[in-house]
Amino acid sequence: MDKQRTIKETVAFSGIGLHTGNLTTITFKPAPPDKGVTFYRVDLPDRPPVPVDVDNVVDVSRGTTLGVNGVEVHTVEHVLATVAGMGIDNLDIEVDANETPVGDGSALPFMGVLKKAGTVEQDAERKYIKVEEPVYFRHGDVTLSVLPADDLRITMTIGFDHVAIGTQYTSFLITPECFEKEIAAARTFCFLREVRMLQDQGLIRGGTLEAAVVIGDEEILNEDLRFPDEFVRHKVLDLLGDLFLLGRPIKGHVIAVKSGHKWHVEFSKQIKKALLNGNAKSGTLEGLAAPPPKPVLDIHGIMKMLPHRYPFLLVDRIIDYVPDESVTGIKNVTFNEPYFQGHWPNNPVMPGVLIIEALAQVSSLLIFGPEGQPTGKQAYFMGIDNAKFRKPAVPGDQIVLQSKMVRMRRNACRVSAVAKIDGVVCTQAEMLFGLQDIVAD
Repeated sequence: MDKQRTIKETVAFSGIGLHTGNLTTITFKPAPPDKGVTFYRVDLPDRPPVPVDVDNVVDVSRGTTLGVNGVEVHTVEHVLATVAGMGIDNLDIEVDANETPVGDGSALPFMGVLKKAGTVEQDAERKYIKVEEPVYFRHGDVTLSVLPADDLRITMTIGFDHVAIGTQYTSFLITPECFEKEIAAARTFCFLREVRMLQDQGLIRGGTLEAAVVIGDEEILNEDLRFPDEFVRHKVLDLLGDLFLLGRPIKGHVIAVKSGHKWHVEFSKQIKKALLNGNAKSGTLEGLAAPPPKPVLDIHGIMKMLPHRYPFLLVDRIIDYVPDESVTGIKNVTFNEPYFQGHWPNNPVMPGVLIIEALAQVSSLLIFGPEGQPTGKQAYFMGIDNAKFRKPAVPGDQIVLQSKMVRMRRNACRVSAVAKIDGVVCTQAEMLFGLQDIVAD
């Protein structure tokens, strides 16, 4: 098993903050196993900590800003990309101002000092976020997804209506060697026409041609690019840093189109939300260290028991099953559901009647015997009472579908069913099923 890593010794780097223009010294110190990465504002009384956590993001206007109780650290993405790219798990990072130094606009300065410090293996296993089910995010023409994979791969496409950039695509299997050779040197970039606007907003006070690639109306103002596709590589760097807000490395294939910091953070929250559902007992990612519950019935077993097929099979797995008593199933909601094309496509919400249908499909399994053995009966939905819709289901949600037998007779049964998202009831109802003998063909 992989072991966690930290650095061998304390190292520091000084420079100007890109947006604030403040002179900053950033100091990297070793941290114990399972500590994670935490910033400390040493210029303030009591050195208040700002843990690296996606829930602590307070601003994404032109970079990623973390904040806790009014204490902020601006533009953390290049630092976090370096930590992630070099495979470091635990680190204390002290800053003596409110922004990290920009250096040359890439991750090279941070990588340089961390390489000087060296890394050391720790006596604890590395904890990954292992993607078992796809997670999707979309806003307009921005899309992000993560698919199951054995390692972290980032595939990025960007598109700008400018002759100097156009459309660029790249894909990297993220390793420390790849990060150092292919990604770390890619610099941040901005358009000259944006500079005045950003300055009016009090931003890029520390911006120079030595700290970013600046793009004029028709050409790049810097002397040379470090890579022919430096722009898309820097977007990979940004995404790598923003994904590390989850607190640990991902095993999955991340695919991004036209994304930026705001959407990276929203996507990271979507990943956290999707992977926490049914797998963790708290608001942290600690529960992700363990695999999800082994299904009692996978999709193949479900299709042997239910007659439904695409696009109307609304159960992905059964995780608990006691014949004639109770059953618990899972429905993963993705943006690829066919009904989202016509049901509020600009504000996708799963139709409530389909949540009821999903509950009915799970409930109908109660009439089967142990291990899904057929009983010669088929359940038909006959009635519904006391249906309530309390919370919408949207792409990225995982709905836990629970049903309990209330009354069983020879030709009918009544069940009490509830659907939950993040442990909160979204839909509930009592349902009546008629039982008929299955007639052989």
